[in-house]
Amino acid sequence: MSSFLQGLQSRAKDIRETLTPALSTSAFTSRGVLTPAQFVLAGDELVASCPTWQWSGATGKGTTRGYLPPGKQFLVTRGVPSTSRCRGADFLPQAAMMKDNGEGWMVEDDGVGGEDEGFDLCEGGEDPKKAPPAASTGGGGDPPQPEVTEGPPSSAVQEGEDEDDEYADMDDFTDPDLADDLSSLAVSPSAPPANLRRYDVMISYDKYYQTPRVWLLGYSPSGSPLPGPSMFEDVMEDYVNRTVTVERFPYTGEVVISVHPCQHGNVMKNIVENMREGGGEVRVESYMTVFLKFVSSIIPRINYDFTQGVEAGK
Repeated sequence: MSSFLQGLQSRAKDIRETLTPALSTSAFTSRGVLTPAQFVLAGDELVASCPTWQWSGATGKGTTRGYLPPGKQFLVTRGVPSTSRCRGADFLPQAAMMKDNGEGWMVEDDGVGGEDEGFDLCEGGEDPKKAPPAASTGGGGDPPQPEVTEGPPSSAVQEGEDEDDEYADMDDFTDPDLADDLSSLAVSPSAPPANLRRYDVMISYDKYYQTPRVWLLGYSPSGSPLPGPSMFEDVMEDYVNRTVTVERFPYTGEVVISVHPCQHGNVMKNIVENMREGGGEVRVESYMTVFLKFVSSIIPRINYDFTQGVEAGK
């Protein structure tokens, strides 16, 4: 898509979100979405449980969203380490690394047969017992060259059937062992300077989709902002330029990559229903923990913190 068409589409999406009224009635259990007040409640819980996360107010002129408190416009954690790439010379070709877990969700193939046991959270360095053979540096091709959207920040994509085709299918995601599977991420204590990247991770509220939305700004080992194609190296290839695209962060205008929220509600709804069937229940306050867990499947090498557990009561 040309930058001109992207600009027109971005303006249309911005108008659509502006005209969409903020959700005022809870639909957490029925649709997996949040009201702005519930977004703040879940954000407060994340900040209290994970001190690396903080609230931030709007930094750009005219960017404050009136449906959120001035000092709680978005959540941010800075300097998150990424010690290895999802693709590149230190990994097998992506086609050999990926497998479908049978639920419409792409995960990394550890080479072991049998049922997939949930997410590979990729805890920093490689396991020597599962280390893949060295990948050939030839024939890999260059990462996709995205076009940065011109005009207002994008918050959505084409509606209807076109949207379903464009984005990776997260609609069927379920995780019956979610409460047990949420545990601390071990960050590698040291990494070769040439491999170590850092990310600022932001979570905003998308008023149109009524869910959180993740934005990532990467930095090279020298501290320079990474261009979009380089940040895509830390994204599972199945989602590049589909679920994850290059955008401008609405509060600052910085070029970032973003996980599109079009299916977030469906994923969260499936999780809530799955836990209910097991006799438990996900509280609204724990929404961010669950949300960040499934997003980690898309960006598994970026080790942000969601170390608190989910309280599931019967």
